[in-house]
Amino acid sequence: MRGLRQFLLVVVLLALTGVSVAFAQTQAPNYEEWNKTVVRATEAIEAGRASDAAMDTLRNQLIAWRDRFAEASSGYNVSVQTLQAQLNTLGPEPEGGEPEAIATQRAEIKMRLSEARAPILKAELAMSAAEELIAGIDKLRRERHTEALLERGPVPVNPAYWDDAIGTVSRSVSHIISEFTAAWVYVRHRDDFNANLPRFVILLALGIVLIARGRSWTGRILERVRKANMSGTRDFAMLVLSLGTVLIPLMGVFALTEAIYATNLAGLRGDQILSTLPLAVFLLQMSVWIGNRIFPAKEEDQRILFLPERRRLEGRTDSLLIGILLAFNVLMAEIARFDSWPAEVRSVVFFPMIVIAALLMQRISSLLLAHLRIAKAEQEQGSGAYYLPSISIAARVFQFGALAAIVLGALGFSSAAEQLAFPAIATVQLLAFMLLLHQSLTGVALKVTGVGQEGREKSLWPVVIGFCLLMLAIPATLLIWGVRVQEVVDFYRQIGQGMRVGDVRISPREILIFFLVFGAGVVITRLMQSTLKNTVLPKTKLDIGGQNAVVSGVGYVGIFLASLIAINNTGIDLGSIALVASALSVGIGFGLQTIVSNFVSGIILLVERPIAEGDWIEVNGQMGYVRNISVRSTRIETFDRTDVIVPNADLVAGTVTNYTRGNTVGRVIVPVGVAYGTDPRKVEEILLKVAKAHPMVLAVPPPYVVFQGFGASSLDFEIRAILRDVNWVLSVRSEMNYEIARLFKEEAIEIPFPQQDIWLRNPDSLNPQQRAEPVEPSDDTETETDQGAPDTSGGAPGGQDT
Repeated sequence: MRGLRQFLLVVVLLALTGVSVAFAQTQAPNYEEWNKTVVRATEAIEAGRASDAAMDTLRNQLIAWRDRFAEASSGYNVSVQTLQAQLNTLGPEPEGGEPEAIATQRAEIKMRLSEARAPILKAELAMSAAEELIAGIDKLRRERHTEALLERGPVPVNPAYWDDAIGTVSRSVSHIISEFTAAWVYVRHRDDFNANLPRFVILLALGIVLIARGRSWTGRILERVRKANMSGTRDFAMLVLSLGTVLIPLMGVFALTEAIYATNLAGLRGDQILSTLPLAVFLLQMSVWIGNRIFPAKEEDQRILFLPERRRLEGRTDSLLIGILLAFNVLMAEIARFDSWPAEVRSVVFFPMIVIAALLMQRISSLLLAHLRIAKAEQEQGSGAYYLPSISIAARVFQFGALAAIVLGALGFSSAAEQLAFPAIATVQLLAFMLLLHQSLTGVALKVTGVGQEGREKSLWPVVIGFCLLMLAIPATLLIWGVRVQEVVDFYRQIGQGMRVGDVRISPREILIFFLVFGAGVVITRLMQSTLKNTVLPKTKLDIGGQNAVVSGVGYVGIFLASLIAINNTGIDLGSIALVASALSVGIGFGLQTIVSNFVSGIILLVERPIAEGDWIEVNGQMGYVRNISVRSTRIETFDRTDVIVPNADLVAGTVTNYTRGNTVGRVIVPVGVAYGTDPRKVEEILLKVAKAHPMVLAVPPPYVVFQGFGASSLDFEIRAILRDVNWVLSVRSEMNYEIARLFKEEAIEIPFPQQDIWLRNPDSLNPQQRAEPVEPSDDTETETDQGAPDTSGGAPGGQDT
């Protein structure tokens, strides 16, 4: 519970840490005072008798010294870098000597550089000592906390302690009442009460109204939002507005406490209770709020758990009881601390609360397991469920925490039982809150990006939002389980400072700067590419391939420059990167020869442009249009509408046929065969007529007909014509064939089919009657049958006559 109380201070302390670094002293630290602090811290750590409050004070002083040393070291580094830059400008000292003036200047710079490095080394040594002392204090505090958890105290089930416990609690309550009555008897306090009576009445009335009407006001607003058409953002709006059921009554509690403070009748113990009362009410209201959101009264409001109405009512009741228990535990812990209750009294008083907390944890765990069973059945039916891993973890945490808390408390480990039961409840409540927030923010992100709930499974937004919420939940979880605020702040401060690699410190800030600068460079590069492609290059005389090459080159150069600028802004020395790159070049050359070859070939293709996007090429038996040229490969779209990825090295080192390089003019060849006996000149006349009549054929040079020769079955001719666009060669050939077939039919010109002569040996064996009487075969018996005679019976071409 101490972690919950301190959670609200984390953000403030993180901010104060940054402010303290910004306003740290820039002058040289006072090392005499620092040495005194070192001696005092060393003695306190070695003795181990200082209180926790004293240790916290000493730790804060050490943190201030460490920040001061870091600031001093950073300030000195500027002068060192300046002197080092001057020395680098002079370059290495030549072997044969150098002019006296330059040598004197070099020696002076070296001396000043050594003097400037001395305070840096001193500040870094002091900073290292401060870090070690801080680590020693943290280790001592952890050891004390561990000893307190493992220390076995009185057994609470022993009846011998019950009377003392009842008497101690009664005395604490009577002390609170007696302080109030004593203050009322005191005349001055009564006069203060009468003087502050109007303020008391106003604050009291305001507190009562806020507590009594806060929930109803919030409910009315939620009903209006529920009826509004706010798809995607309604859940988030309802989640935020529903927090009014927590915040408005909490404001009323603050008003009531201020009203009681105005009477000046609270007393010392009353002041402790009033200072703790807002935290107790917050825990109560948050438990009720989480219960109402996780186990809603209306079935359509179910988002995380899906249970029947009876089990949801049980969940809301258990959440209310958990809230009452947490609030009561906080108040009792404050009273026990102020009155210094003995260990046996604490053990007897808090053990019943531990048992009740364990029983409530078991009840909540049963509800979570019931949801898991329902969700598993729905998944088997194909409906699925969200957040099952997180809910399963919460159920196991509750089961383990409940059982372990009861066992530890019964055995006398009261401190360990308290530190297990109540933080387990708070952790599961934090998990429930994060799940609700994740669901609402995801709905907003999907709505804003236009993805919609139907694209939730394929969207990356749920993962990104979940990661961010996880990062926010880590410090809260650490505080819940007893980690001190100072340790959490220091941990995140060290993460913010990053780690040092050589002379470069890599931190989240540097990484963020890198991505921001690189992202800006990529955006600028894309804008330049878009401007060149759509506005500038179309007005030039470059062809489409050249324009695409220029746009691709600008993209590669822009991304390369963006990378260099981003790396340089992070403080990384580009010279060291060049050394590493040169060292890796040998390995890259041997191990990645193919990739490097394709990369270089891609650059050659973009510069020389033997092929360009949109060209019709043929390579390695693949024919199609070039659709994209990258630095590693080229994508070709075939005429079957399939993509073929060709390595760039094959395009540069292999044989490539480019049908449309430079222009789209190309030749078409249409082969035609006619029967023997046809007049060749008549055929030539018809074919020239067909070629010249086609609109795609160029008049200059004119088309012509070639008499190829005498084939086995036909006289072979070819139409050879130049087309204005070779991409239409198949269509032109098909249209010419249609026209040739029509004209040949009109002129009664026959297009022959293949003819064959078949020779049969021993034809008498085909006669069944002669096959029955054996006949001596004769060597000179052969029958010749002409199979090439025309079919006079009107059969299909290619029929055979025997």
